[in-house]
Amino acid sequence: MIRSWLSVLVAIAVLLPASNALRFDLSSGHTKCIAEDIKSNAMTVGKYSIVNPNEGHPLPESHKLTVRVTSAYGNSYHNAEKVESGQFAFTTAEAGDYMACFWAPEHKPETTVSIEFEWKTGVAAKDWSNVAKKNQVDAMELELKRLQETISSIHDEMFYLREREEEMQDLNRATNANMARLSFLSLVVCLSVAGLQLWHLKSFFEKKKLI
Repeated sequence: MIRSWLSVLVAIAVLLPASNALRFDLSSGHTKCIAEDIKSNAMTVGKYSIVNPNEGHPLPESHKLTVRVTSAYGNSYHNAEKVESGQFAFTTAEAGDYMACFWAPEHKPETTVSIEFEWKTGVAAKDWSNVAKKNQVDAMELELKRLQETISSIHDEMFYLREREEEMQDLNRATNANMARLSFLSLVVCLSVAGLQLWHLKSFFEKKKLI
């Protein structure tokens, strides 16, 4: 019975996205932004670095980055200028899309910078190795604790998605109501214009004594 429950919990943990890691190219003088939808009061950590095109040698002077992480409301959580690597960590105060924007300074001739970026949120953002050291727990206890956190995170995520769905439904209802009012107003305007045209034609024909 315990093994079957552990299997289910492990399957849930595997299905839960752990992190958002990627590598991308950025030309000098250009900007690339990456968005992550994060709920409020969630821990998030990220790290980035420029890939050295010539291993064993220092990075060229042209290989620098300006990085800024902002919330959906424009609040800044991380800002670094002309760096080769960096990291950020914070607990979100507001829900929504958080943007990590990378800008490579202009350079002549134009150069291309390869960037490695890893972004973790929720359970994946916690340092479980330190948790094990601090609490002095064995591997099974640590795994159960991590799975408990994962289940709690999934539970919170389900409620968050439900709230977002309700917000979208309210927005759709409001949009439909506005469209209905606009359609009614358009119909009234069209009928009014048609009535004015008929009145004008009738007056014209009466003046010409055609009717």
